[in-house]
Amino acid sequence: MPVCVRRARDLRAAVGRAAEVADIVELRLDCLADDEQLAAAHGELNALLNDRPCPFIYTLRAPAQGGQRPLTDDARIRFWRDCQDRWQRGVPHPDYADIELDLLETAQADVWPIADSPRPALICSHHDFDGVPADLSAIYERMTRTPARVLKIAVRATEITDCLPVLGLLARARREGREMIAVAMGAAGLLTRILAPARGAFLTYGALDDNQATAPGQITGTELRDLYRVHALDAQTDVFGLVGLPVVHSLSPHMHNAAFAARGLNAAYVPLETRDAAAFLRRMAHSRTRELDLRLRGLSVTAPHKQAVMPHLDHIAPAAREIGAVNTIVVAGDELHGHNTDADAAIAPLTGVLKLKDARVAVIGAGGAARALLWGLQRAGARVTVYARDVARARVVAGRFGADCAALALARFAGCDLVVNATPLGTHSHAAAETPANATQLGGARVAYDLVYNPRETRFMRAARAAGCALVLNGLPMLVAQAAAQFHLWTGQIAPLEVMRAAAERQLPDANGDAGARGLSE
Repeated sequence: MPVCVRRARDLRAAVGRAAEVADIVELRLDCLADDEQLAAAHGELNALLNDRPCPFIYTLRAPAQGGQRPLTDDARIRFWRDCQDRWQRGVPHPDYADIELDLLETAQADVWPIADSPRPALICSHHDFDGVPADLSAIYERMTRTPARVLKIAVRATEITDCLPVLGLLARARREGREMIAVAMGAAGLLTRILAPARGAFLTYGALDDNQATAPGQITGTELRDLYRVHALDAQTDVFGLVGLPVVHSLSPHMHNAAFAARGLNAAYVPLETRDAAAFLRRMAHSRTRELDLRLRGLSVTAPHKQAVMPHLDHIAPAAREIGAVNTIVVAGDELHGHNTDADAAIAPLTGVLKLKDARVAVIGAGGAARALLWGLQRAGARVTVYARDVARARVVAGRFGADCAALALARFAGCDLVVNATPLGTHSHAAAETPANATQLGGARVAYDLVYNPRETRFMRAARAAGCALVLNGLPMLVAQAAAQFHLWTGQIAPLEVMRAAAERQLPDANGDAGARGLSE
């Protein structure tokens, strides 16, 4: 866990917090405000090292490699020379020192003398915040020629397939008997932060809290430990994940990882952010073409890929084909099988609430969530009208499921047994102040149902209460139900429904709006 503070006097408190979670604490000395603070830090560091709660890494990062303040090569060289002098005089040294490849190559003899002396183990690092360099293997080979005990490569992933060369280098290092840290930075590289240790990486990085990440895509150490159970993952861990864009704030990892833990399964569920679902399935999922064995066993699929994945699957369940969308993929031997668990999950909260056969139902929206709902309502025998701003587009979707279509702007829902918001309007941190229908429009409707689950009470729901609707529902029961059905498809076990519901509820914002996750059922 990196500790990044501006004042030397704050080091001890920050280290104390980090050591409660971390196995190793990295002291990011480039975060200190200036040279005066860096000089003042030596006294604090000596005290910490004499009573160290865990191993320490010293890092003085260059600006081009992610450093927090301008530092010339000369300043970095002076720092490491000064450290060497102190260590030779008996001043306690950290367990590891992270020095960038460029500095080791330009002044290696001065910065890190080959002769034995009291000193920490060397980590040779290279960072690229722009992308994955074409000469990544050559960079690795240059690092092997330094006296480093551990090699570290961190590059920026703009697409999930950028993780492949990073994890490929990690596999090479293991074959060659070398210790390595391999990180793909950014949301698209999150799986490397979670799964690389299980594949032999020396360590992974987790932030002290949400506001103190020291690199793009760095989640907290608490999430790594408690949500993803990184210490329990190994080479035999089955991997599941959520394919979409964006996915980093989804509740699905919380629900599924809690379910795996409750059932005692060696499994992990990770966000898999991708713009190109076809390339992901070809290069990382399908057993016949994948370039790396991740022991991938199943996938959730969310926007915008529920339709895009369908041509790339070996088998699609009849319901998913009729709906025209897949939200669940099962890796069945050498094949990928597509399913849709949204439809039954959307209808389930209505069971016992109202009789759907011949019920007058208004569905607002014509996207992926609406398609699954329309399929379920059609099978239940409801009389449905789709309301949308883009009537021409909505008419195509409505006609597919035997529904009528009308313009939303002029809609009045008096006499409707059920009105459903199947749009993202009202979602936390996206369109929380918006609603697809106001209290006047909802007047006279019996039941209002918002597929948005975050926040717990949307503006649409408040409008429905003001309009006097007899019952108002949100999308959390649907979210949990579709996830539970996915769990059963993947594992063959009955999902621990209450465990999953509790895990989701813990992440929803309170009345003050704290926390935050995606809002429309996935």
